[in-house]
Order: sequence, then structure tokens, then C-alpha cells
Amino acid sequence: MTFSMRDLDQALQGCGQKSGIEIWRIESFKPVAVPKESHGKFFTGDSYIVLKTTASRSGSLHHDIHYWLGKDSSQDEAGSVAVMTVELDSALGGRAVQYREVQGQETEKFLSYFKPCIIPQEGGVASGFNHVKPEEHQTRLYICKGKHVVRVPFARSTLNHDDVFILDTESKIFQFSGSKSSIQERAKALEVVQYIKDTYHDGKCEIAAVEDGRMMADAEAGEFWGLFGGFAPLPKKPASNDDQTAESDGIKLFSVEKGKTEPIEVESLQKDLLDTNKCYILDCGLELFVWKGRSTSIDQRKSASQAAEEFFRSSERPKLNLVSVMEGFETVMFRSKFDSWPATSTVAEPQQGRGKVAALLQRQGVNVQGLVKTSSSSSKDEPKPYIDATGNLQVWRINGEEKISLEAAEQSKFYSGDCYIFQYSYPGEDREEHLVGTWLGKQSVEEDRESAISIASKMVESMKFMPAQARIYEGKEPIQFFVIMQSFITFKGGVSDAFKKYIAENEVPDNTYDKEGVALFRVQGSGPENMQAIQIEAVSTGLNSSHCYILHGDSTVFTWCGNLTSSDDKELMERMLDLIKPNEHTKAQKEGSECEQFWELLGGKSEYPSQKIKKDGESDPHLFSCTFSNGKNHWATLLSLSFSLKPITDINCHLHSLVTEIFSFTQDDLMTEDIFILDCHTEIFVWVGQQVDPKKKPQVLTIGEKFLKDDFLLENLASETPIYIVTEGNEPPFFTRFFTWDSSKSAMHGNSFQKKLAVLTNKGKPLLDKPKRRVPAYSSRSSVPDKSQPRSRSMTSSPDRARVRGRSPAFNALAANFEKLGTRNQSTPPPMVSPLVRKLYPKSHAPDLTKLAPKSAAFAARTALFEKFRPTPQEAAPTTPSSSEATNEAEAPKPTSETTEEESTNNIHEDSKEEAEAEEDSSLPTFPYERLKTDSEDPVPDIDLARREAYMSAAEFNEKLEMTKKEFYKLPKWKQNKLKMAVQLF
Repeated sequence: MTFSMRDLDQALQGCGQKSGIEIWRIESFKPVAVPKESHGKFFTGDSYIVLKTTASRSGSLHHDIHYWLGKDSSQDEAGSVAVMTVELDSALGGRAVQYREVQGQETEKFLSYFKPCIIPQEGGVASGFNHVKPEEHQTRLYICKGKHVVRVPFARSTLNHDDVFILDTESKIFQFSGSKSSIQERAKALEVVQYIKDTYHDGKCEIAAVEDGRMMADAEAGEFWGLFGGFAPLPKKPASNDDQTAESDGIKLFSVEKGKTEPIEVESLQKDLLDTNKCYILDCGLELFVWKGRSTSIDQRKSASQAAEEFFRSSERPKLNLVSVMEGFETVMFRSKFDSWPATSTVAEPQQGRGKVAALLQRQGVNVQGLVKTSSSSSKDEPKPYIDATGNLQVWRINGEEKISLEAAEQSKFYSGDCYIFQYSYPGEDREEHLVGTWLGKQSVEEDRESAISIASKMVESMKFMPAQARIYEGKEPIQFFVIMQSFITFKGGVSDAFKKYIAENEVPDNTYDKEGVALFRVQGSGPENMQAIQIEAVSTGLNSSHCYILHGDSTVFTWCGNLTSSDDKELMERMLDLIKPNEHTKAQKEGSECEQFWELLGGKSEYPSQKIKKDGESDPHLFSCTFSNGKNHWATLLSLSFSLKPITDINCHLHSLVTEIFSFTQDDLMTEDIFILDCHTEIFVWVGQQVDPKKKPQVLTIGEKFLKDDFLLENLASETPIYIVTEGNEPPFFTRFFTWDSSKSAMHGNSFQKKLAVLTNKGKPLLDKPKRRVPAYSSRSSVPDKSQPRSRSMTSSPDRARVRGRSPAFNALAANFEKLGTRNQSTPPPMVSPLVRKLYPKSHAPDLTKLAPKSAAFAARTALFEKFRPTPQEAAPTTPSSSEATNEAEAPKPTSETTEEESTNNIHEDSKEEAEAEEDSSLPTFPYERLKTDSEDPVPDIDLARREAYMSAAEFNEKLEMTKKEFYKLPKWKQNKLKMAVQLF
């Protein structure tokens, strides 16, 4: 017997068609819809059905059905609502996961729908609570256990040293933190305080935090204890029944037939034990599962749910949760209980099944718009990089324990047998962002891989863990990597000493790329700033109709385009051709009409794939917490787990006790004392809070590798999946895009409890008015000839000091006056690029000083203009500068001998460029300033708009320069220092 949407109760018909939450309260064994304004309000005497509908990235709708039982609800009502959920699941296609929720024992998933908590109210539909008149405020005491909030008797004997309590009075809300409670527990309890304030006090009441052990000397503590009749020592917390969990005697499997359970005696659990024509109960001691075969009838499924309810009563475990799953749609927790579970057995949202369900619902009069996503729309979805493409790139190739800097033209050409380190700096929203990554080739040896990761980690540590760190394997590169490289080429073989040694010792043929030999490249990408050419085996079986290829050999260059390629693919091939074989004549080959020479270079013609290649899209992200509530000893436990546990079943068991998934996560779930893993399937992020032990930060990469190895979500994640290490306060845009992000929160100092208390009580504010640092310009790294594409990197920089091409003479003069690092005020923060970081960048070759000397006078004359207008101390500042400022300016540090020669040489080299531009400016025609302004009514045509001031007459230029200088010295001292710092960045 099939169960359709029309067979459901009238209140349930048409539900689950769009994302969101729908709730029904059971009244006289009938569901009644709960209005949205009352969502989250539950009564202890009632039962509810909660339907959560989620639209996945693939376009399909996923359903989770929860039925919530209040502590005072009847057993008959519990059995009735369990049957309703089975009927609702069947009407929605039989793919939903069903959860039995008991008051005070709700699952994390259920509680995530009603953040930060639910606080059930006394009463129920039988007591006519809809007609209860508002009463005067009652003083209530709550205990916070994790994410569960329970009202407890208002008495001193209820308090203890282990938990966090909330005392809600008419005029003030107190949070009492036991001395043994963790910072994370205290921080989470503050979210409940905020909820109580907004819900029961209209946001108008005071907040007080009381710590266990602080006596009457604290005014708020004295007020708190006065409500209990005065202070007295707290008793030791007794062991309660609620704290005791059922011990597991091992996992037991029962078959359900005609409402009766029969045990199945087996030595180990295997997927083959489950018959598609039956229902089963899996008793894991701490949790209970119902498994329903896809070939079972609706009556069999109802019978299994009723048997599970009876199972709870007979086993004296009424407060435990129950999860019901359908064959093919089992949860990760259910599958992890089995010793083996075939990866292909899980039917993960089949397109064919979605179509059948949609057609069935449509015949029943249900709107199915959005249930099935067309293939044409999905094919257009391209991942976004969420990273600025105008940054500055540095690349090093690893050779043993050293790193060799690559020239700009070679920075995007990697060998599969080598390892590389890249450092990318780019402008962020309010600061300069940094990314340090390692790229590990498929053919690279372990020695180079370990060296690359070690060196990159030291680079990040030397920069105080500010950069995001990435570990990337060849063939698994994320979109951010290709945008950074823009035109990326992967060659076969390698040039490092370790690779050559491995080739010689193992007598392996050396297939390192030879530009004069035969080589085949596959070209792919989505645009001019995201294209790749990958050298593959030069055989015809390597071709595919979905790609374009470049083949060279015997002094001949061929291009080959498959029949399924587009004009954009061909354009990318032409661009990559200019990098691999520039200025050479090519022979274009079309699939199906190739010449004999083309096939000869590939060793003869043979069959090759001709179907369209499916691209991997983004999947829904998952967030995991990697610490216990006590926080302190977790690191040792997790790291020891990485090296001691081997069997996959044991690892999964332990991981489920160590790692907790955060459902419906937000930025506030990231605790500064903890480590979190954001699993996006195609890449994972390891987020490290500021309060994590600094000695452990270099080991964070091990956490990500451990997570991939153990495959917590049973997603068959590859060990080569990209891993990012992100530290609190330095989150890049491609991480924050998964949140509704407020950068001021991550910039606050203190532990998670102090941060949330500061915001809640308004005693401390997030850094909303944080001064933005000036973002330096970056260099153009594209070596691709201009084929009418917009240049995204139109600026130049030296290795040590970036500067904007075509700066105005006024800015050049201002920069020259303040770029004397030796006279910088010591109270001024150091430049963005510290000397320690500067050493990571290659140095320019020393210029010929004899050729530069005659030009120094011209540049010095322009700089001297500023000294002419320097005001007197009385004019510059109405008040006398402090002695500390005077001392700092007088005792400015001098450059050391180690850096003086090198940096002065580079500065002279930069100055020579600026002098050359100054001489060029002097030969330009001059125009009135009014015609050079951006809002001029009669603007001058055909000039370099970035250098307007270069076209001003000398008199007008000096006048504007005088005004600029006078305005600068009218500024307060601290603003002058900030401007000096900004100039030093250039």
C-alpha cells in the first residue's frame, strides 16, 4: 500500500516544498500548525512534529522529521505522533530521517533549529494555555548543560561547582559560573542570557556575571547571594540519574516482524545482514536506530516505530533518542556501527529517484518547483575563488633543505616531480591578506615533501601565524590556487636533486619535460585568469573530446580541439600556446580530420573518451568542534590518537567521542579556545582560535590530515584534499564566505566568555572603528601576451618595496621625505613588511652607482621643497610634544651594517626609477589645473589619467605642494605618524 500526500491529515498536506521549518502541535491526536512567531515555544504537556526542509546545492530537497515529547505528555500521544511521522515520511518520498526527541535529551541537530536554546514552559493544550493571562514575573533558576537548558528549583542546594546557572529576576539576570565549569560552557550560557533578556524582558534589564568563589566583596556577587538568603558554601554535587547514561553491553541487532522483535546473533555487523523486505532495530546502548528496507510496506514501518516505542518502555530508557533511517539514506552514525559498509550501497539523492518523486507529487497536486534542478543550470555553476587576483606572488622550488626563488616568468611553471612553496599577498577588506602554501607534485619524493611543509610552516610562524596556510597536491588544486597562478603549467618529471637521486637509484625512466622533444598538453580552465596546461602521456588514448590539446615534436606544433569544446576553450588554448611555444607556426587539427603526422607523434591512432566530463561542484559545508568542554587536555588526546589507533572501526568510534558536528553553524560557534574543522568536501579548513596554546599551532596541519584519513563523514575523502590552516583574526574571504561574518568580533581580545560578556553588557565594544591599514599595490605577473583581456595587475613593485606606477610628483616627494627609516618615530608601528619578512623575498641586483649619481640632485631638489615650508614648532602643534616623543625621535635606531648596504642599494635602485619618471614628467606638456581635475568641464584628452599632476605647470605644482605640506603639519602627531607609516608601505 502506497501512502500519498492526499492521505495525510489536512494540516500536513502540501508541506516540505521549500526550505525552512514547519511545526505542528498534537491536539486530540490531530496535528495543528504552529504559527512562525511561536516557533521555539514548547510546552511540557504536549507533543510536536517538526519538519526541517533543506535545499542542497544540487537542487534537491532533503527532509528531517523530528517528533518532540514533553516530559508530561502521555504514552498514547507518543505512539500516535510516531505513526504520523512515518506517514509524513512516506508522503514525502520515504527519504527523510526521523528523530525521536525527548524533553531535556534533544539531539544537537534539533537544538540547532532554535538557537541558542529552547526553554519549555509548564502546561499544555489540555490546560488551555492559550487562554492563560500574563502573570507577574517569577524568579526562575536554570541550569545549562551543554546546549540543554533546564529549569530547576530556586534553592541554594541546587547550585554546584560543576555547572553554569542562570538566575532570572524581574530587574536583573545573573549568570553563576561554577568554579569547575569551562570557558566554553560559560560563553554558551551567555547566549541563553541574551535569549532570556530579549524574550522575557523585551531587551530591557541588567546583566551580571558571578563567579564561583567570589565573595561579598563583589557587589554583584553579594546581590546574587542575597537572593538566596546569604552566602554559604556549596555542597558537593551528588550523582543524579540524569547524569548517568546507559552502559552499552555491545551492539545488538533485532528484526521486527508483526510488531515483535527477534534478536539476531552475529559475531560482527555486516551490511548484508539487512534485508530490504524487513525492518530492524539496532540497539547501541546509548542510542537506538530503526532501519526500514525500501521494499517494506507502510504498515511494516508503522509497526517498527511502535515496536521501538515499546522497546524504550521495556528497557527503562525512555529518555534516549531514536533515529529512523530508510535503506539507501542511512546517516553516518548508523553506517559507522557496521564493520563494513559498501560505499556504493548508499543511494545519495539519485536524480532518477528525485524525478519519480517529483512526478508523483505533481500528480497529487503538489507544487514541485525547486525539487529537481535541471542539468543545464548545474553545468553553468562555476566555483568562485573569493580571492583578489591583483596580489603579489613569490614562488620557491624546494631542493633538499633549501628553497630556490623562481623568476616571475617561471613562477607558474611547476614540475610534477618537485615541490614548491608560494606566498601570495593581496588586498583584503580592511587589511593586507597573506596566503602561504605548499604544492606537492605527484612524482615528488617524500624528502622534498617533508622539507616543503616544514619550511612553509616556519615561514608562517615567523609571520606570527597571520597568513593562512595551504597544503595542496597536484591534481587536487582548489580554484584559489589557479586564480593566483592565472596561467598554470604542469610539466612531467623534476629537476630537484632528491628526484634525480630517486630516478638513478630505482632505475626509473626519466620523463622530465624536454622542450625539443615530443610532449602533449591538455588545456582546461574557466577563463583567462584561471587556465591550466597539464603535460600528459603523449599517446592518443590521452585525448578527450571535451578538451583542447597542444602537441609538439619534430619541430612541429599541433593544436587539437575536441568536438565538445567551446570557443572559450579554444581561446584558452591559444593563450597557453603563447606560453609553451610562443612565436611558432602551428597546425590546427580538428577532431575527425587529423593528419597522419599528428597520429605518428602520438604513437598511432586509438580509441579515446568522447563523453562530456562532469565537473565536481561544491557540496554543503560541515563544521566540527575538535575539543572537549574542559579544553585543556584535548590536544594530547587527539595527537596520541593520530599515532596509536589503526583499525578504521576503532578510529571512527573514538572520533565520534572527540569530534562534534556543529549544525546550522554561525560565526559565534567558533570558540577562541578551540580548534574547528570546516569540511567543504573538495577542501577543508582548520580554524585555530587565539587562545590555543602557541606551542601547538605548528602541529595543526596534523589535525587536518587526521580528519581526512579517518573520513569522519564517510565521504571517501582523498588524502590529497586541500587543507587550509586559518587563525582567528586573520580569516581570508574564501573562509568567511561560509558565514555571516563580522570581522570586528574576530578582532576582539580575551577568551570566548570575556568577548561575549563585553558585547552583551556593552562594557566593551567590538573594534568597529578600527583604523584601516593602507593596502599596498602589487605587481603584474601575467606573462601572457595581451589578447584584449582586461589587465587585472597593472602595477609594478620591487621585491622589497611595492609602489604604484605613475605616482604623482607630489606623492613621490612626500614619500621621499618620509621613507627615511632611520628617523622613524619609535612609537610608530613598524611597516607591514618587517625586515624578517623581507628576507623571504628575492633581492634585486645591485645597480651601477656611477650612472645613478648625476640624477640624485634632481630628485633631492624636489624633496627639498618640503623643508622650505616646514612650520615652526609653535605653528606645527599648539602643545609641546611629550618627552617620550622627543626621545623617540632623537634616539631613532640606525640601520645595522647587515642591512644598510643591501637595503640602501635597493633604495637607490628604486630612486633611480622615480628620478627617471621625474625627468620624463618634465618633458610633458603643461595644462591649467582646472582642466586636469576629474570634474573639469573641459578636461584635457589623451593624457595618462594616473599622473594628472605631472601635467601641471611648475608654479601651480609648487602651490599645490605647499598646501599639501601645510595641511600635513596641521594634523595631530598621531595622524602624522599614521601617514608616515602609509608612505613606508609604498
